[in-house]
Amino acid sequence: MSSEDDLIPVFIPALVALLIQAEELNGSPLTRNQVIAIRDNADCVMLPPSAKAEMEEERGYADIDPERCWEDWSILRAKLSAGDVSLHAPNPKM
Repeated sequence: MSSEDDLIPVFIPALVALLIQAEELNGSPLTRNQVIAIRDNADCVMLPPSAKAEMEEERGYADIDPERCWEDWSILRAKLSAGDVSLHAPNPKM
């Protein structure tokens, strides 16, 4: 059971934005190992769930779950490729 006292990792910039940017720079789909390495080396802060929800509302999209980053990234990538969703990586300097 979650409470506001529990802290969760929030990636800044969003993990999904980092993965989109990395794949664009790579010029080909990321491998599972690349996705995990990006997650493991990304900056994050620990925030209460309500603060994470506020950040996602301001961004206009939810980040992927870091514990399921490969699975979530694979699903999102397929949706992006099919044109089912449109998501552009925000400028990391934002």
